[in-house]
Amino acid sequence: MSSHAPEPASPATAPGSPEPLRVLILGAAGQLGVELQRSFSVHAEVTALDRHGLDLSAEQQIREAVRRASPQVILNAAAYTAVDRAESEPDLAMAINAHAPRILAEEALRLNALLVHYSTDYVFDGNKPGPWTEADLPHPLNVYGATKLAGEEAIRALGGRYLIFRTSWVYAPHGKNFLLTMLRLGRERDRLSIVDDQQGAPTTARELAQATHSVVSGSLASHFGTPEHWSGLYHMTCSGSTTWYGFAQAIFQRAAQLLHQPSPELVPIPSSQYPTPASRPQNSVLSNALLAERFGLRLAPWPAALDAAVAELRGR
Repeated sequence: MSSHAPEPASPATAPGSPEPLRVLILGAAGQLGVELQRSFSVHAEVTALDRHGLDLSAEQQIREAVRRASPQVILNAAAYTAVDRAESEPDLAMAINAHAPRILAEEALRLNALLVHYSTDYVFDGNKPGPWTEADLPHPLNVYGATKLAGEEAIRALGGRYLIFRTSWVYAPHGKNFLLTMLRLGRERDRLSIVDDQQGAPTTARELAQATHSVVSGSLASHFGTPEHWSGLYHMTCSGSTTWYGFAQAIFQRAAQLLHQPSPELVPIPSSQYPTPASRPQNSVLSNALLAERFGLRLAPWPAALDAAVAELRGR
């Protein structure tokens, strides 16, 4: 279902070592963490920690967990993602989204490990008419976006071997997300009002995990040159864009065809009719040109990725 470039052969062992590659995944129970485990566990020795196994607001716990696992790759899929609640819990959001990535970057430097960290389209204010590039100046509208930007900046300031992937509108056939919320509300209600003036690229956790695996594998196998060539910040989303209303329409079209679920009436509304504690950017579309240029990689168009996610739901 994906339009990835051919996947490089995965290093079943660490470079220069007969031992399996050691990978530490944080946020293991989240929708991306689950998919990262699926992508990496075939070829690596994976240590996966969720919020019950590691408190990301506790510095010493983070350092001890990393040193215990002694990973060659750290995949940080953990984050404080409650966008509206972050407005009233800024210190906790900052601890998890900014301080924890800094600590991970310090530990990665100590181990000479590769740190992969995920950030968000919400670092931008949404006022640009076209897709946002990595060179555009961030200007977050809310606490969540500000804390995620602080996490990016902490990692970049420390340097070393790192990859920061900004993504958007992440969902999966599991977890808590827009897809599953729409399907549940569609069973409960005959009419749904959906915001139609925020633009973005719905991106499945599966596409993100597979693309991450491809980039990490190729980087460790020196397919993309030295770390100086590939370390940095990249946008990584499914291609194309839509609004939340357009996304909901697409979900219910597939639900009717594949899940035999009746569709509610959908009513497009402006953001002003759905006020939230945190402001959202109106244009969250990210340009993936640099990802394609550096790694020869493109994620699937968002409708194709949605097809795969709904098909997985049907198979249960």
